[in-house]
Amino acid sequence: MTGSLDLGHRLLVAIASYGMAGNKYLARLIDEYRSMSLDPHIVVVSNVQKSLPRGVELKIGLPTRNPWSLPWAHKKVLAERVNDYDLFIYSEDDTLITQKNIEAFLRVSTALSETEIPGFMRYENGPNGARNYVNLHGHYHWDPDSVCRRGPYTLAFLTNEHSACYLLTRKQLQRAMDTGHYLVPPHQGRYDLACTASTDPYTVCGFRKLICVSHLEDFLVHHLPDKYTGPEFRPSDQGLDKQVRALVTSRSDRAKPVSLLETETKLPAAMYSKQYDEAVREELFNLLGPSVHRLLSVGSGWGKAERWLEQKGLKVTALPLDSVVGACLEGSAINVLYGDLCTARKKLEGSTFDCVFFSNILHLVPSPETVLRNYAQLLDPGGYILVLTPYVATAKNKLYGLLKKPGYRDLRCFKESGVQFVTKGTVRKWFATAGVAIETVKWAATPRFENIVRLGHGFFGPMFAAEMIVLGKKNGYEPSGGAV
Repeated sequence: MTGSLDLGHRLLVAIASYGMAGNKYLARLIDEYRSMSLDPHIVVVSNVQKSLPRGVELKIGLPTRNPWSLPWAHKKVLAERVNDYDLFIYSEDDTLITQKNIEAFLRVSTALSETEIPGFMRYENGPNGARNYVNLHGHYHWDPDSVCRRGPYTLAFLTNEHSACYLLTRKQLQRAMDTGHYLVPPHQGRYDLACTASTDPYTVCGFRKLICVSHLEDFLVHHLPDKYTGPEFRPSDQGLDKQVRALVTSRSDRAKPVSLLETETKLPAAMYSKQYDEAVREELFNLLGPSVHRLLSVGSGWGKAERWLEQKGLKVTALPLDSVVGACLEGSAINVLYGDLCTARKKLEGSTFDCVFFSNILHLVPSPETVLRNYAQLLDPGGYILVLTPYVATAKNKLYGLLKKPGYRDLRCFKESGVQFVTKGTVRKWFATAGVAIETVKWAATPRFENIVRLGHGFFGPMFAAEMIVLGKKNGYEPSGGAV
């Protein structure tokens, strides 16, 4: 993208800066804005007195007694001056927006509809120049069905709408205010309190944030602390270049975008959603015997476990969560097949495996026993089913459910929560229906309860464990529910 910022644009910038820890980053932001080819007015909202350059306005005060409510103070600043400026920026004090970003925003905006806004994506600099794209982690992912062309630009929706900043035109800000959902008391929902302050324009004010993947470099903003990029970070795990390439080509020479299953729950903070960046869990695969040579992984994300298994000498077939994240496995010897759970299963007809591995997906489907039964048919007698699943029926979840606490009262209803209420009994039923005999059940706890679960020899597992690891073996008998 080329071009320069229209000097006729009047820019108002509101920066949230809590305490003194971020002052060095705040100074960097102020210098950046003041170096631009227009004269922005900068307002810093804080809970403490700060020494700021001449001309930078300071507003002190928390919207509520909760310190995490500070980011909400920026909304009043922008709304009160909606008629005085043309462009409005909000950011946290460690997120750097450049003139290049603003110019790109203005150009792409001309190609979008009134309810679409070009969004930014944060990155950090790691060792040896490696970049960590911090918006892309956990259950957050590109939506394959969202890819669209707007003039010369290709855009897509990233399910993580939080980038600690946003940019709006006057018309967009006024439209957000007119919904009645912009100037509201601090609250949280899908995101925590601080993050919700910067995502409300997209989540409750009627706009859709789209990332311009065809010109992604122009929409990257630096998260200055670089604190999420340690020496163990490997950019190849994210495979962002491969995922973006899949997005850009998905509207032309690639097959229609497809997803294996719905990976995100309906619970607050998307609790129990599938994590796309799951680490390699060696303790899982140590349960498998030397007879396992051919493994089917159902629901691969970034593909860390699949690549690790391939390096160990196994012949791996992977069914990725979608046709975008599946691109992470390009360039490997792994056989990658796309489709939903039903379509992918049909593509595997005639294939056999020594092990079928389900990592944290069975609790997300309406009928886990049916899925397990269908895929168990791909095993030869003596083959293994390895399942990792969250254990939902914990003592905490049961108590909070009885207390009708939001996010827990719907846990027993799959239709309302998008989650199976996983108990030891339900898992046994899944395996029995699939015609697979359970050989091993292990409980995996969070660090807080690890010792309790380990010392309890399984007794405390159902009360404190976060996950169940279940290994079953196909012994050749027919599933209790019959063939499908």
